[in-house]
Amino acid sequence: MEKEFLGNTNFNISSQTVTESCPSNIALIKYWGKYENQIPANPSISYTLNHCRTNTTMEFSAGEEFSVQTFLAGNEEQKFAEKIEKYFKNIEQYLPWILKGKYVIRTENTFPHSSGIASSASGFGAIAKCLMQLDAAFSGSISEEVSLEKASFLARLGSGSACRSLYNGLVVWGNTKEVEGSSDLYAVQYPNDEIHPVFKNFNDWVLLIHEGEKSVSSTVGHGLMKTNPYAERRFQEAHENFATLKDILKTGDLEGFIKLTEHEALTLHALMMMSDPAFILMKTGTLEVINKIWEFRRITGLPLFFTLDAGANVHLLFPNDIESDKIKIFIKQELLPFTQNGGVVKDEMRF
Repeated sequence: MEKEFLGNTNFNISSQTVTESCPSNIALIKYWGKYENQIPANPSISYTLNHCRTNTTMEFSAGEEFSVQTFLAGNEEQKFAEKIEKYFKNIEQYLPWILKGKYVIRTENTFPHSSGIASSASGFGAIAKCLMQLDAAFSGSISEEVSLEKASFLARLGSGSACRSLYNGLVVWGNTKEVEGSSDLYAVQYPNDEIHPVFKNFNDWVLLIHEGEKSVSSTVGHGLMKTNPYAERRFQEAHENFATLKDILKTGDLEGFIKLTEHEALTLHALMMMSDPAFILMKTGTLEVINKIWEFRRITGLPLFFTLDAGANVHLLFPNDIESDKIKIFIKQELLPFTQNGGVVKDEMRF
């Protein structure tokens, strides 16, 4: 299948500047564990966010010696440049012109760094979109659909979950019999007509419980799944949860959606605790918030629930409907005190 993404060796390069923007995403069924070349050990599904995104400008100087210079919010980032250089060398067979010039990449996030919002997903998504713009200029245009699919494929090779950020709505990555056309190589959009309207108008407010670097990176965490005694059962469960979620999405079973989403979030962190060595990324505030959410839901019956990324911060999910004002008041009064600096990033699902 990778062969269909091999690049055109007949190209004509020129100096170009391109700009792209790509949102982040938050997984509902989690991707945790991978094989060589960023192949996921289980399928995942995510919501694409609306406001949390990376804006990237890529300056390509044709004919100069290959090098990469990167700036994040105006500050030069040497380590990131080295990472991008390695990434570009790895994808040369798919973009044969890629090492034929010098790059200056300027990138800015619309959300705080280390906020529990996947900056690698939006970042590599934006870079992949820039590269496809350049490829169209150098090698000839292809259809928008094929270009988007290849951008997703290339983004995956930079950061696995980045492949999901190329599409709006609910997005699937990883081969599953439940979603036609799903693939381990790139993401696909979940069929819009199979999603009940209740799931198409959702808020995602991210409580910044901890704003520093994580004690264990996601890359290390994925690697520890290779020796995790519960890994195989987890991978099997992800497939089972897809079948359950497919029915939930079609029927509008919000209660079932809440149960599955929270179970997936807690399973992710349980797997971390069962790794060797074990590690815990949740903080005291994370647990306090979870218990407060459960208590609020028990008392009011209102659909406020959570998911977690591989970190301490909490994604608060709730429908944007007539009851949302009550939920927002509760968040501000009862949950914000558990954040590190009163920080919350307010976003919504992008459809």
